[in-house]
Amino acid sequence: MTERLPPSPRLLSRRSWPEARFLADVLRAETVGGGLLLLGALIALLWANSPWRAAYADLGAWVPWPDGAGLHLDLSLAAWAADGLLAIFFFVAGLELKREFVAGDLRDPRRAALPVVAALGGMVAPALVYVTVTLTAGGAGLRGWAIPTATDIAFALAVLAVVSSHLPQGLRAFLLTLAVVDDLFAIVIIAVFYTAGFHPLPLLGAVLPIAAFALLVRRRPTWWWALLPLAVTAWALVHASGVHATVAGVLLGFTVPVRPAGGGGPGLAERLEHRWRPVSAGLAVPVFAFFAAGVSLVDVDPAAVLTDPVVLGVAAGLVLGKAVGVFGSTFLLARFTRAELDEEITWADLAGLALLAGIGFTVSLLIGELAFGPGSPEDERVKAAVLLGSLVSAGLASVVLIRRNRVYRRISERESRDSDGDGIPDVYQERGA
Repeated sequence: MTERLPPSPRLLSRRSWPEARFLADVLRAETVGGGLLLLGALIALLWANSPWRAAYADLGAWVPWPDGAGLHLDLSLAAWAADGLLAIFFFVAGLELKREFVAGDLRDPRRAALPVVAALGGMVAPALVYVTVTLTAGGAGLRGWAIPTATDIAFALAVLAVVSSHLPQGLRAFLLTLAVVDDLFAIVIIAVFYTAGFHPLPLLGAVLPIAAFALLVRRRPTWWWALLPLAVTAWALVHASGVHATVAGVLLGFTVPVRPAGGGGPGLAERLEHRWRPVSAGLAVPVFAFFAAGVSLVDVDPAAVLTDPVVLGVAAGLVLGKAVGVFGSTFLLARFTRAELDEEITWADLAGLALLAGIGFTVSLLIGELAFGPGSPEDERVKAAVLLGSLVSAGLASVVLIRRNRVYRRISERESRDSDGDGIPDVYQERGA
């Protein structure tokens, strides 16, 4: 009797119906947020290059609470957007990460291997490209090595909504999970490599409100009048420690339980993610983009900008490094594990997603500010480079993905067909689904 070989593992396959339904809600919120992000960045660019550009700079530099030094409230509006509002973005990222590790695809090592390996490749390769470019030019700007390592999921989904709204569920799930793992690595990089003037006592003090938050959110999750002051206190102490304050958002997100207490319905992490994601995508990220993307091109020599090693390193890292890192690591994983792509998915589709992952915006701009200081000449060049690299990546990804739109539309119709009208598409009720 011939021994049957185990089936080859499938890459970029469709998720289960509960996961697919949750994914659809996440993608919907992020797509709308991506449009608002682009709008905020566009307004900032136009204003920063208009005759009223001084007013834009003054608005970002305005300090609402100049006498709040003792409470760390003497921050400019631009700093509040980066340190305060982005804490909401990272809180949602923390919720998402914990849900993925406890109840999502990342709990299964076999399914987690692909996004983890792709995210690692998609961070190492851009960093190597950046370092190579800057070292070749004399080594100036090496501190910004991590700028091109981040993927902006909201920006990427906004591009997808325009060029390919019928992308198969497996590809969308891969892009989202890749971005989640990418956020985790970005958080570690920010905490480890971009902490200046570290003060351990405030950080140790932050343990108390975070622990109280963790205890209260499990026993009295509806006590917002107590949870919010604890969260703000933790944020202020982490800020005072020298660690970037957005790390507090991640730590608070990690404390929220994922599984429901009664065994049925969505868990608290999913409910909080559903509640706070619109705030993050619709307010926090667009406002940060408005203050961070306003690079002035007035009296700027384009030749000098395009030959600057920081600009070249960031742009090449996003466009070339991300594509090579994500595609190359996935290809190698498939070869070493003898895995196969899911049916109707091709390597060209993965190449399009790898190019799309080169859209770095929110976290890239944040790391640029941490690396060189907000408002510095290097930071202004980083903004130009991030915009340039993201737009080139978006354009190249669009060219690759649009060619397959007819196929994507056919797959999407099959994935959404519900013949019996029970609210669950037929493909999720087929044997083996």
